[in-house]
Amino acid sequence: MKTEQVRQVRRAALAAGVGAVLVGGVLLFVPDEERAPQGPEARAMAAVGAGAPASLSDLTALIRERENWLRTHPEDGQAWAVLGSAYVERGVAAADPAYYPKADRALQRSLAVSPSGPGEGRPEGDGSGKHGEGAVDSKPGKGIRTGNPEALVGLASLANARHDFVAAKRWGESVRAQRPAAWTSYPVLIDAYTGLGDYKAAGKALEKLRELHKGAPVLIRAAEVYRDRGRREDAVAKATDAAAHAGSPAERAKALDTLGELAWERGEPAEALGHYEAALTAARGRPQSLAGRARALASLGRSDEATREYQSALAKLPRPEYALELGELYDSLGLDGDAQTQYETLRERAERARGHGVNEELVLGRFEADHGDPQAAVARLRAEWERSHRSMEVADALGWALYRAGQGREALAYATKATEPGRRSALFSYHRGEIERSLEMYGAARRHIEEALRTDPHFSPLLAPGAREALDALGEPEEGGPKDFYGSGPEKPTLERREPAPPPQV
Repeated sequence: MKTEQVRQVRRAALAAGVGAVLVGGVLLFVPDEERAPQGPEARAMAAVGAGAPASLSDLTALIRERENWLRTHPEDGQAWAVLGSAYVERGVAAADPAYYPKADRALQRSLAVSPSGPGEGRPEGDGSGKHGEGAVDSKPGKGIRTGNPEALVGLASLANARHDFVAAKRWGESVRAQRPAAWTSYPVLIDAYTGLGDYKAAGKALEKLRELHKGAPVLIRAAEVYRDRGRREDAVAKATDAAAHAGSPAERAKALDTLGELAWERGEPAEALGHYEAALTAARGRPQSLAGRARALASLGRSDEATREYQSALAKLPRPEYALELGELYDSLGLDGDAQTQYETLRERAERARGHGVNEELVLGRFEADHGDPQAAVARLRAEWERSHRSMEVADALGWALYRAGQGREALAYATKATEPGRRSALFSYHRGEIERSLEMYGAARRHIEEALRTDPHFSPLLAPGAREALDALGEPEEGGPKDFYGSGPEKPTLERREPAPPPQV
């Protein structure tokens, strides 16, 4: 073929989807497990199509390729869907929410130019952060365009990226209703169900995904679902398999990061550090791995190195949660001015993200509870709960905010919800234990604070020392067995409102 013909065929291959590869100038369609993407555009296409991590350079190349193609082929709905999904991934990979409005426009353009069914428009809560005019009922089969599942999956991914899990669920379920045997809706549904706290539905979506598709991205998602259900050994096994079967450096680094997170959560920071360093070998300078390495270094008491790693991670990936972690590390070292600088950075980045339709209420609520206005934290997190964002993280954060605001009785209900699904989180256990201590439920408080320190004695540079002090203050359990389990008196206390014990200073 002549050079220009080859270019045209390659562009057609990219427009056709991730199952298309160019071999010797001939366009071939092969099963997912047999393809071997060549070149940055093809690698990014394969990753975007599989819900897998892709490098920033590959995503940039794919975006440039699609934008160039669409200048001369503006009616190519498939190419618009690919471009929109690539914008979403680029925004996530760089923590740059400015890409999300671009993604929304590209995906809506894909719906406009591609064949569709009778319904039009968006579901209520579409990830744009806007509701009302133009919103429609998005239940499967009603008010949702059909015939373009790629764009709908892209819109679900966009909603997840904006932390609008209700909309992500509706977009994903609309695709599943139309094409239940297509695997592409299940990764976004797993993310949406997890954000909503529906871990049973997330597990069922994972089972279906594993029936329909294979590969490292599926194994990584399995590890994450198993982790949420408290199945640590299974999670480690799946993440290990994912690292061994990764099809790209980005996939391998993501799998190793997952292993690092699992090791750090079970109180093994040295092992976690090894996984993060391996991830940085696989994908040099990966900011998620730098942040994980910083967390492990902080747990090992290597604070100077940890602050440098956090700074490097934030320079490349300015996530508000990283700013919160670094601020709390500075706080634990008595560096109040540096801590306040990070907290201001957190507020600024969360506000900027809000301008692009991103919901950062969870991280803002966590920040306000410990470093700002606990009542404001309660208001933010109650609103999250009311919009059906009922994950373990939101339950834990709301319970802690209520406790910090002096509402221990109500706080306990949410802290209990956070620890029920099964994830063994030292932070969740500590929060529940402190709430129980404020309610004079000393036996239960001792058990949960001990559990926190047993799970990870360095779970937080700011809170772990307080956990040890609280356990010392509780002392050893009195003799007498189960009758004294809940308190020091002869009767089991009820959850009537009491004057709470002063909250720990952070």
